[in-house]
Amino acid sequence: MTEIEGGTAARAAEAAARAGELGRRTGGGWPAVGALAAATFTVVTSEMLPVGLLTPIGRELRVSDGTAGLTLTVTGLVAAVAAPLVTLLVGRWDRRVVLVALTGGLAVANLLAAYAPNVGVLLAARVLVGLGMGGVWAIAAGLAVRLVPARRVAAATSLVFSGVAAASVLGVPAGALVGELGGWRTSFVAMAAVCGAVALALAVLLPPLPQATVVRLKGVLGLLGDGPVRTGLVLVAFLVTGHFAAYTYVRPVLEEVAGAGAGQISTLLLAFGVAGLAGNFAAGAGAARSPRAALLVICGVLAGAVLLLPLLGRGAGVPGAAALVAVWGLAYGGVSVSTQSWLMAAAPAAREASSALFVAVFNGAIALGALAGGRAADGWGVIGVMWLGGALAVGALVTVGVGRGPVREGR
Repeated sequence: MTEIEGGTAARAAEAAARAGELGRRTGGGWPAVGALAAATFTVVTSEMLPVGLLTPIGRELRVSDGTAGLTLTVTGLVAAVAAPLVTLLVGRWDRRVVLVALTGGLAVANLLAAYAPNVGVLLAARVLVGLGMGGVWAIAAGLAVRLVPARRVAAATSLVFSGVAAASVLGVPAGALVGELGGWRTSFVAMAAVCGAVALALAVLLPPLPQATVVRLKGVLGLLGDGPVRTGLVLVAFLVTGHFAAYTYVRPVLEEVAGAGAGQISTLLLAFGVAGLAGNFAAGAGAARSPRAALLVICGVLAGAVLLLPLLGRGAGVPGAAALVAVWGLAYGGVSVSTQSWLMAAAPAAREASSALFVAVFNGAIALGALAGGRAADGWGVIGVMWLGGALAVGALVTVGVGRGPVREGR
């Protein structure tokens, strides 16, 4: 390690210790980490809720699957802008107060979506969802170090990001099921209630979290000059764009390629989510040792599952599609925690700034993936969507293989 790197590491350790002390001396611990996991669950479920509802939304509002997919595109674009913007605007405000306010705003946004009379109002509601999601995720992603002892930070970070996988396990399939039973609007009403409950939990369980330093635009943009940070962000862009290009349209794919019925769709999405939850914790443990090694496995498995789904799904029907959907979920479940671990190792002295960039790129990639998938679905059909997603996953594999990684991975 060079003298410069040693000095950076020392400053990072001092900053992390100071931030941790601000949280731990006033409470927190695992209940607070659990509340953050509930928050990530809530924002990701709110964002992804249309995935299992695209067909009924499009049918009632009289728009194509590609147009209905804009409900994801708009949310992702707004979240991409909101993540760094909210981080800059809140300054030294207590992070507990900010998280409670943003989560409460998500409840209002979901209620507006539930009563949207046309696609224009629905898209406006999804703009509000993007604002809440970008802010919550950017702030929550780096708070584990302030709530638990240093030796528990890796496990706590995995738990926070388990909310992302749990959104697939419970949120998206449950939304699809509620949509089948009571209509897609009922799903948004239920999500609004969940958001309100999580806002209350954050208010009760989080300690006061004053910010020791102010995140400035120069500091956020300065991270783009760091090679390992750039590699991590390019990797996120490839992986997430590829995943959402395919996953946004997974329902039409399963219906057309494997012949899955409405009831089977919910089951397949549940299988995806259960596997994703397992993948989150497995990848979290692996990424704590080496983010690069964990991501090489994730990229390879994800690319293989997406590319094989049209072939095996058509040849083996629903059982074959179910197996590949589960493998896909296992791989994608580790993406958030592994890429976040990469960026935290690359910029340990700027956790909130790197988290803001991470969330911005992540959600921009969600929007780009949904948009590209929509164009592919309308132009090439659902098989073309899967080829596009798989090709981008291969691009991620190349990036993680040849790109610059953190100086000391896993630290």
